[in-house]
Amino acid sequence: MLVQHAINLGILSILFLVVGMFKPKWVFFFLEKPTRYHVTIGFTILFMVFMTMYGQGRKSKEIELKHKRPVANSSIPVPAPAPVPVPVPKPDKK
Repeated sequence: MLVQHAINLGILSILFLVVGMFKPKWVFFFLEKPTRYHVTIGFTILFMVFMTMYGQGRKSKEIELKHKRPVANSSIPVPAPAPVPVPVPKPDKK
């Protein structure tokens, strides 16, 4: 799941870079005078986050697959123990 989020962030960061290089005001609408330098810095930060998330996602998936328990191949049911009646002591008649 983390890998999918990382890929989405990677696509978003590339879109951020492309749009920001043409119209920096669109991606940094809250700044008074955004420049392409700001866009490059923002893309660099997003790209580093993307690569970290992707690497951790791949690593956790490998660990999960390594420690996965194998499924039993046989479909023979395991015999259940049969109930055994418990002997009841007879009362003493005196």
